[in-house]
Amino acid sequence: MAHPTTPPVSVPDAGTDPPGEGGLGRRRFLTFLVAAPTLTIAAKLGGDTLAPGTAEAQIPSLPAPADVVDLGDILILAAAPTAHMLVLEISEDNRVRVELPRAEVGQGINTATAMLVAEELGIPLENVEVILADARPELLFNQLTGGSNTIRAIYGPMRNVAAAARTRLLAAAGEQWNVPADRLSARGGSVFAPDGRSATFGSLSHAAARASLPVGKVAPKPASEHSLVGTPTSRIDARGMVTGAKQYTLDMDIPGAMPTMVRHAPTIHGTPKAVNNEAEIRAMSGVIDLAVIPTGVAVMAETFGQALKAKDALDVTWNPGTVDNENNETIKEKLRGAALPFAVPPLLVDHVDAEFDFAFASHAPLETNSAVADVRADRAEIWSGLKSPIVAKQTIAREIGLPENKVTVHVVQGGGSFGRRLFFDGALEAAHASKAMGKPVKLMWTRVDDMRHGRARPATHHKVRATFTIGNVLSFEHRVAAVETDFGHGLGEILTATAAKLPVGGNLSFAQTVFLTTVKTPYNFGVVTNLLNEIPLKMYTGSWRSVYSANTRGVEEIIVDEMAAKLGKDPVEFRRASLKDDRQRAVLDKVAEIGEWGRELPAGFAQGVAFHEEYKSVTACLVEMDARDPKKPRVTRASIVVDVGLPINPRGLEGQMLGGLTDAIATTLRAGLHIDKGLPLEGSYSQFHYPRQKDSPPKVEIVVMPATTGEPGGAGELGVPAAVGAIANAYARATGTKPRSFPINFDIDFEPFPR
Repeated sequence: MAHPTTPPVSVPDAGTDPPGEGGLGRRRFLTFLVAAPTLTIAAKLGGDTLAPGTAEAQIPSLPAPADVVDLGDILILAAAPTAHMLVLEISEDNRVRVELPRAEVGQGINTATAMLVAEELGIPLENVEVILADARPELLFNQLTGGSNTIRAIYGPMRNVAAAARTRLLAAAGEQWNVPADRLSARGGSVFAPDGRSATFGSLSHAAARASLPVGKVAPKPASEHSLVGTPTSRIDARGMVTGAKQYTLDMDIPGAMPTMVRHAPTIHGTPKAVNNEAEIRAMSGVIDLAVIPTGVAVMAETFGQALKAKDALDVTWNPGTVDNENNETIKEKLRGAALPFAVPPLLVDHVDAEFDFAFASHAPLETNSAVADVRADRAEIWSGLKSPIVAKQTIAREIGLPENKVTVHVVQGGGSFGRRLFFDGALEAAHASKAMGKPVKLMWTRVDDMRHGRARPATHHKVRATFTIGNVLSFEHRVAAVETDFGHGLGEILTATAAKLPVGGNLSFAQTVFLTTVKTPYNFGVVTNLLNEIPLKMYTGSWRSVYSANTRGVEEIIVDEMAAKLGKDPVEFRRASLKDDRQRAVLDKVAEIGEWGRELPAGFAQGVAFHEEYKSVTACLVEMDARDPKKPRVTRASIVVDVGLPINPRGLEGQMLGGLTDAIATTLRAGLHIDKGLPLEGSYSQFHYPRQKDSPPKVEIVVMPATTGEPGGAGELGVPAAVGAIANAYARATGTKPRSFPINFDIDFEPFPR
């Protein structure tokens, strides 16, 4: 595939906007040819002047700084300067190849991207190949996967570049046949003339790539002509996944790379001081090499079984970690002391006050941390599932002492992430081990390591106060205290670069900026304030699916139920009367309908409902719970309605919402991490208590609303917060209790693995 940095042909001047006239919001995406033997098109963010032969497409504009309302808008603005580096190639074999600068970790973006391209070109979906781009520093802030942003960011440019390719193919065929291009049609990977003549895209690719080819304006198809976009579509990589043909990092057959594992410290951020039995370990069966690296002791062997056995046999003296004396109770005490005070005193008015605690939660992706690294004296090559590969490349180059342009980082599909693969600790460890050993390494973390030394959603404490009088809500205050979330994966740089465009203003921290641009109370509750305060405990933390919203909005939905009870109102009707617009109410009404809100249930069973809006998408969740045994509650039925504006792949959206529901079941009812002497006790799925099949509701109905806007909203993180609130509310109604600590059942009912 032609590299996107190949010099373009006939590139228009990007131009600048007059001061005070909308900035990026009034610019257009243009397209330009890339110098290549076959048709290669890129999308270009430019101004109003077009060079001869350059195709223009009118598509929805980027948000202007004044229109930035959420984190997704910030990411789109940060990516805008390099949006033209989305490149599409049509080759002689009639294949369409797209290099996507994002990470596929199971969320289905490869399929949605392929659908957008196939729709515009009128070709079968199986003819589109989506390739994950290597780390490309020239993309600046356009290669970070997070914030439910991928489809929102590429929707315009990808349609535009595919439509431009179609226009050039029609023009090339029209020139060959001496037929006006507007009398030709493109379908099934070929161009057709009214008289029955046809030519495949591949056969036209050379002619369509000619810079002097006269072309008209480009127009992406209107939604009324879509036959694929908006249609439930199975993943293009599903067969490879279930047959084992799909390659993940540890499936890569890199010459010379041998199984390697790392013995980590018994506390968070502990480092190795001395290896006391190195000769003994080197003499063990299958052991090839051993090296001390910054994060532990790496052992290479002929097999992973031998590496694991040798790793466990290591006798290491460790330097202390950063939180060796901390446990759940000491952290909880610190958080409660850090919660900021309320502004409104509960004097002479009715009020609801409540406090909540949430434990740390593991990302727990199915694929543990893994990477392949081949570090030589003059170059290095890395393979791993990475959501922030540019920062990974920069950091690895610095740490191993090579120029950045001598380090190649390949992005491999990851087996789950939920925010985990924003960090690249496995890739960095593999690079250190490879350099120290002078050999390529194939690094794998154990499940225990992934639970204990992986990233986790920080523990939080919440205080909420709502005041009202004569049935009217006067104020709603939410104070969140959290262990500091680590944003050292590149998002912090993005926020710094776009600071002038942020709607929150002031000298805010990265965390506060993310908090204020994601957490939105969707109700007319008078004066609403949401404030975050973090405590700087140096732990392995990171953005966990929904980041701050899962806990914060989940708590708010619990309080909404308690406010409704205080006012003697039905929870659904109270929400309906308090929501801000008809789009929100339509989603709530639909979930109440399909979930049969208010139907009679046996004793010990109850329904719970909750609502959430984020990333320009709206959802509501209604669950039924069997809590006859409060220690073993089970969600027996779930109804979810989601409005993402313009749905690209409803089947993919259903998967995202089901995943969000499962994560909510986990962290609301049983799954969390117990910190003891500076390390989580949990070391496996059986201990972390992520839901099994028996914990999943046998009946789930998910409704994707028809298009309500002209552009897609975010979905990857949307499904958790409403489900958290609905599950907690169902538990409260079924048991007659008010849960205040999550997960609700959080016993240490296992024997921890050795440290």
